[in-house]
Amino acid sequence: MGLLFVGAYFTFAAVQGDYGLFRRIQIEAERDTYQAELDALVAETAQMTLLTRRLSDDYLDLDLLDQQARDRLGYMRADEVILP
Repeated sequence: MGLLFVGAYFTFAAVQGDYGLFRRIQIEAERDTYQAELDALVAETAQMTLLTRRLSDDYLDLDLLDQQARDRLGYMRADEVILP
């Protein structure tokens, strides 16, 4: 009878315990979520690095500079017409 209880305890611990099957599935799901978040942050960092490089003193992208001046400062050329 005691052997049955010990076996039941170890079976329960293997499934429900801190290091059990359900905890492992939960950890793997969290890992996948964090990996997706990391991938998004890496892509965002790469995009920001590219934009920073394009606006640096060594490499000046006039189209990007024009876009940023329009977006941030509200600049427009004299021959442009803005429609509401």
